[in-house]
Amino acid sequence: MACDENALLIHGYVDGELDLVRSLELEEHVKTCPDCAQELWNQQTLRKGFRSANLYERAPKGLEAKIRASIAQEAESAPAVVTMPAPRRRALQWLAVAAAAAIVVFTTFRVLPALVVGPVSRGVVAEEIVSSHIRSLQPGHLMDVQSTDQHTVKPWFNGKVDFSPPVKDLADEGFPLIGGRLDYLDHRDVAALVYERRKHIINVFVWPEESKASEAAHSEAYQGYHMVFWRSSGMYFCAVSDLNTAELQEFANLLQK
Repeated sequence: MACDENALLIHGYVDGELDLVRSLELEEHVKTCPDCAQELWNQQTLRKGFRSANLYERAPKGLEAKIRASIAQEAESAPAVVTMPAPRRRALQWLAVAAAAAIVVFTTFRVLPALVVGPVSRGVVAEEIVSSHIRSLQPGHLMDVQSTDQHTVKPWFNGKVDFSPPVKDLADEGFPLIGGRLDYLDHRDVAALVYERRKHIINVFVWPEESKASEAAHSEAYQGYHMVFWRSSGMYFCAVSDLNTAELQEFANLLQK
C-alpha cells in the first residue's frame, strides 16, 4: 500500500467508513510505517479531543429580548397581507396535501428499508457489527486486555471510554470471560467484552444510550453470524458470534440478570 494513497483511507478508517478488507490492509500497513502510524494517532487524538471538549457557549443575557423585539418591529413594518381568492387558495391547499403525501411515500420506501435491519439505534447496522467481529478474529486483534477476572477487565476501560461498561464473569455457566478491547462503531468508541463458548468467540459491544428505558432482547442474523441486541440501564448491548441462536440467546439472558 503506497503511503501517498493513505490520507483519505486514514480519515475513512477513523470515521468507520472503510470496509473490512481496506481496514485490515491499513492496520497492517501502519504497523510498519511510522509516518502513517503517526498520522493515524493524530487523527484519533484530534477526534477524541473534540469529543471531550466543552464547546458549548451560553448566549448572553438579554439576547432573547433583543431578538423578540426585533421580530415584533419587523412584523409591525411588514406590508399588509393580500388575501388570496378562495378558489386559488383551495387549489394550493390541495397541492400542499399532495406534496406532503408524496414526501411520506418517498420517505417510506427510501428510509424504512434502512430501519428494519434491527433495533440498533444511531445507524449501527448488522454489517458494521459483523465486520468488527470478523476483524477481531484476525491474529492480534481480539483483545487489548487478556484476563478472566472481571475486576481486571472492567477497570482497564477507565479513561479509555467515557462510560463504565458492566462486566460479568459467566465461567460457571459455560461462558468464560477472556478479555476486552476498544472498538469503533457508529462513529464512536465502544467497549468490546470477549467471551468464549467451546472455542467459539463471543464479542459483546457496549455503548451508552440517551434513553434509560430497557428493551427486550432482539435477534438478528447476517452472513451466517448471529446477533442479540438489548438495552438496559442506559447502555446498549450487542452480542455477536457464530454460535447458534439458542446458545447466544442463553448467553444474552445471563448477561441481563
